[in-house]
Amino acid sequence: MSKRALLLSAWYLPVRVVKWQDAVKLVYLGNVDVLAEYAEEIRSPSVTWKMPAVVRQRRAMPARAVGVRFSRTNVYLRDDYTCQYCSRKLAEKDLTFDHVVPRSRGGRKTFTNIVTACRPCNARKGSRTCDQAGMFPVREPYQPKALPLGASLALAYGAPEEWQPYLASD
Repeated sequence: MSKRALLLSAWYLPVRVVKWQDAVKLVYLGNVDVLAEYAEEIRSPSVTWKMPAVVRQRRAMPARAVGVRFSRTNVYLRDDYTCQYCSRKLAEKDLTFDHVVPRSRGGRKTFTNIVTACRPCNARKGSRTCDQAGMFPVREPYQPKALPLGASLALAYGAPEEWQPYLASD
């Protein structure tokens, strides 16, 4: 089973996607309430549960001091799955990320130096600077404080219908 569960904040805002096993653990520990379930059941010798699809934290969690963790998916979320050079919106499998200042010229792998790019644009820019390639990002890369999760989660994970009421507010 590769099902995932949508984790909502205490205010019903999408926080992240978790493995179904982690969602079951959170339910068992009493940290979350189950708002929607999949048809599949989870069985043990003593108990049978429906697999959680959407869970909500019971208490508000403090904001992480670190901010948003750098990852490929978080760069795609920040850039709304849109190539920053040609402005085409694509599926995750058709995207790469590009160093604005190439690694060969000292560019680092940080939110402020990485943008989402489609494969053709990334190949065309290569290891040249934006000035050399004549290609500039539509939006300057930045360190996000939070990410828009609703519609982007649906795109990234192929959101099941059980998630839809909780993502519709975007």
